[in-house]
Amino acid sequence: MSPEKSQAYSISIGGLVQGVGFRPFVYRLAEEEGIRGWVRNDAEGVTLHIEGEQKALRRFQKRLRSEKPPLARIDSLLVKACQAQGLQSFHIVHSESREEKRVAVLPDMSLCDACLAEMHDPSNRRHHYPFITCTDCGPRYSILRTVPYDRPNTSMAAFEMCPACRREYEDPADRRYHAQPIGCWECGPRLSFWQKIDNRWQELDGADNPQTASEIFLEETTRRIEAGQIVAIKGLGGFHLVCDALNEAAVQRLRERKHRPAKPFALMMASLEAAEKLAAVNDRERELLCSKERPIVLLDKKEGEKTVAEAVAPGIGRIGLMLPYTPLHTLLLERLNRPLVATSANLSDEPILRDGEVLRQKLGDVVDAVLDHDRQIVNACDDSVAQIIGDRVQWLRVARGIAPLSLTADSKNASAVLAVGANQKNTVALSLEDKIVVSPHIGDLNSIEAMEYFARTVETFRRFYDVSPEEIVCDLHPNYETTKWAKAFTIQNPKSKIHQVQHHFAHVLAVMAEHGYREKVLAFAFDGTGYGTDGTIWGGEVLLADTQGFERVAHLRPFRLLGGEKAIKEPRRVALALLFELFGLDEILAMENPTVRAFKPAEIRLLHQSWKKGLNAPIGSSMGRLFDGVASLAGVCQFQSYEGESGLRLEAWGSDGVAAESGFFEIDGDMIDWAPLVRALAMGERDTAHAFVAALTDLVAKVAERHPNFPIVLAGGVFQNRILLESCLAQPFAQRLMLSKFLPPNDAAIALGQLYYALQQI
Repeated sequence: MSPEKSQAYSISIGGLVQGVGFRPFVYRLAEEEGIRGWVRNDAEGVTLHIEGEQKALRRFQKRLRSEKPPLARIDSLLVKACQAQGLQSFHIVHSESREEKRVAVLPDMSLCDACLAEMHDPSNRRHHYPFITCTDCGPRYSILRTVPYDRPNTSMAAFEMCPACRREYEDPADRRYHAQPIGCWECGPRLSFWQKIDNRWQELDGADNPQTASEIFLEETTRRIEAGQIVAIKGLGGFHLVCDALNEAAVQRLRERKHRPAKPFALMMASLEAAEKLAAVNDRERELLCSKERPIVLLDKKEGEKTVAEAVAPGIGRIGLMLPYTPLHTLLLERLNRPLVATSANLSDEPILRDGEVLRQKLGDVVDAVLDHDRQIVNACDDSVAQIIGDRVQWLRVARGIAPLSLTADSKNASAVLAVGANQKNTVALSLEDKIVVSPHIGDLNSIEAMEYFARTVETFRRFYDVSPEEIVCDLHPNYETTKWAKAFTIQNPKSKIHQVQHHFAHVLAVMAEHGYREKVLAFAFDGTGYGTDGTIWGGEVLLADTQGFERVAHLRPFRLLGGEKAIKEPRRVALALLFELFGLDEILAMENPTVRAFKPAEIRLLHQSWKKGLNAPIGSSMGRLFDGVASLAGVCQFQSYEGESGLRLEAWGSDGVAAESGFFEIDGDMIDWAPLVRALAMGERDTAHAFVAALTDLVAKVAERHPNFPIVLAGGVFQNRILLESCLAQPFAQRLMLSKFLPPNDAAIALGQLYYALQQI
């Protein structure tokens, strides 16, 4: 066809369209429709030039969206008519690496159905290969050193492709075209197995044939797990500690060795059918379990059935389940055919371990054996966690399969801005022109190792995008490690400017950022602790806020936190402080409630002196700590071995079907008074604790009535409470709700909120 008779268009596509097989998809589509032209990656995403008959071009454009690769996400698609060039074929143009320095880095993805089928096919050359992958699945972020996402820039550079893999890699019509982790038995990564002999680690001899060696190592791993041993297994972003979830002694042994007395363990199940034997699973939860992200999904335990060891999730009614997401996990679970504990391999307050030698040094007394492999994990990445509330997904930890999370800003900004987040559940966020990237979950920054992981993640993102941040955003809290880091960075880089954003304001801004909203909202920011503008600890805040600032229109009545940090781990201290606010010392000593019984009289007298004098007893208005106090007064939880335990135990204890008691909270001006609630609990009215969450919903409704003209934001870790959020979603004010979509309501969202504030100021 001559150029005069051809129609031609230039198409620019933005979104997640690099490293997902988009160019070969376009190539195959063009071949099928008889279209000529070219496709290439660029700094914005993908650019196409197409020419041909008008009907074919229209079909092509329609199929671009409807048949895109499973990992692709199209955020923008701009079509412009242009001059036909009389091209005779369609081809893929290779771009310069500098052009790809602004392109989104993709998260690791679970094994796809096509690779799963090949792995199970005895005639396939990758039969039972534990690292089978293609363009639609497998590692990305965890193996990437820098962008662009090309094999030399990944840890797969250590493996030279065999001729068969090379042919697949270079064929645009093949599913493995430019699949960077491509490999096979001949040229790809291999398993290894380590065991302790005479208390020394030794590598198990396998066989010269890698396939035979793999079978030996998998069989040995299976045998040890069946025998009740604990095995560390290397996954995509780090190691799991694995044991038989049916074996009470094995699970208890893991708790003792890891010094984790009660925090629930996640389980990995062989199949959806196996998961449904342990938990009640609805359609949305089923969909989430089977999604390409394969997160840990929090589900209700099946009532009356003891299907796994009690030590898996003691004292709570929910259980975290995930399906296998790598070929290695799949092969192992098919052999074992039982639920496995699969918890992150780390020491307390430290990040997930990614190197086998380091793991054997640090966790040598925890594990009995290690199933390792030689594909290096460059960037550690934990499992994502989610739950279904109502009909929506609420993310509780954003990591593997989700992060790095790429969002599009509503305007371009010339400055590179780095937000360093909070001290708990830390993430960092980086802006690049009109793109925002949020890191995977880093965790609590309570150790040197955790801070090293934080600094390494920051450096990784600076290296990915070849930027030095010109603006740094951090929290107001002077003792946050992230605040200290930000101030040190600006001293070392005098041209950088620092912004500080109040913690709860950042919570609210994070939700607004996800919705691209700038106008005023009525926001309920309920969490554990955050540094207030008045120097006290906040956490039960109602704000009228927009992107420029906020007004604190209501807050929880303040109370002292006896022992400071100790109060977070001992709900009984919170409850005792609440009693001190309302009753005399002699009255309290005469009480028979669970909180008073949790102390010796001498301890109560001593703590009363600390309370009166304000010694190591900071003032706070925290809704999260009020949850702790209620749990103590109700006799549900006096000590916490992990954050949020009291809330989970209250949730398990139940409040379904209990009517709201509007009298539990009194609103006096800008003060939300909890005194009626605590008085009822102190007098032994246990049903009060059941109705506590319903009363909170009633409180939100009453405050919302005072400000009827604004969208309502619910932010902060308290809104992870499923019963509370479900109750709010059922209220008339629900039509005004603006909730987080991609990030958790907890402190993992703080970095995005900080970044959004700075972008508005710039």
